[in-house]
Amino acid sequence: MGSLLSSRSFTLCILLVLMFAQKSTSRKVVTKDNQQALANTDGHPSSSHMMNSHMDPSEQIFFTINDLKIGKSLPIYFSYKDPSTSPHLLPRDEANSIPFSSSELPYLLEFFSFSKDSHQAQAMKYTLTQCELQPLKGETKFCVTSLESMLDFTRGVFGLETNFKILTTNFITNPLIGNPLQNYTILKLPEEIYAPKMVACHSMPYPYAVFYCHYQESENKLFQVSLTGENGVRVEAAAVCHMDTSQWNRDHASFRVLKIEPGTSPVCHFLPVDNLVWVPDQLPA
Repeated sequence: MGSLLSSRSFTLCILLVLMFAQKSTSRKVVTKDNQQALANTDGHPSSSHMMNSHMDPSEQIFFTINDLKIGKSLPIYFSYKDPSTSPHLLPRDEANSIPFSSSELPYLLEFFSFSKDSHQAQAMKYTLTQCELQPLKGETKFCVTSLESMLDFTRGVFGLETNFKILTTNFITNPLIGNPLQNYTILKLPEEIYAPKMVACHSMPYPYAVFYCHYQESENKLFQVSLTGENGVRVEAAAVCHMDTSQWNRDHASFRVLKIEPGTSPVCHFLPVDNLVWVPDQLPA
């Protein structure tokens, strides 16, 4: 499957990103483009993790499992981010040298030269707060700040001897055609990806790359969905359906969008292009 990559291939891709990341001191990891990306968040993540009760419902990513059928049209928000201007994952040693705690926020704002009333400060505070929240019942979570810590967390869930692969959302055609929010039509029967366990990693707004990674013991289903937008944009999208939402916050954006109550129906969502889902690889290495 084209969008499924072996763990080795993905690691090589990330290492290439790291090779082109800034080689100067940590203080200089914040580029002008990264500052603008943080400023545009208004304190909200570019792709909130699915347990965030403050997610902006205008980001149309939610649907029901009954919507997964050929010809179904859904309003979906797929934003495009230029990888060359997005924050990079830092090497573990460099990431570990920078405090990652809300108690250190005043120092961090000074370190990255952000004023305490700036949009960047709001975004950083939001991410640190979300990363420090207690996990839900049956959830294992960790905010990773390096490739090594992401792989460590994934291996901790799947086991050291398990091979794994990833599913992502990819633009097949020019992502700059049309608006990020438009109606998309399902082109063919969505393919369910067998995943007895999965680790979802959601990007968070920060001066360098931070991913909120989590594993939930409750039942989830993973799909690959082929979509076409009303302006001709083609997307191969990863979608996750959470079969049990009884532990979710009643104020979760999905309940407002779908007009349902916690625990009454599965909630599905498409993954933004900069999110990852790791699953065990059942194929021989």
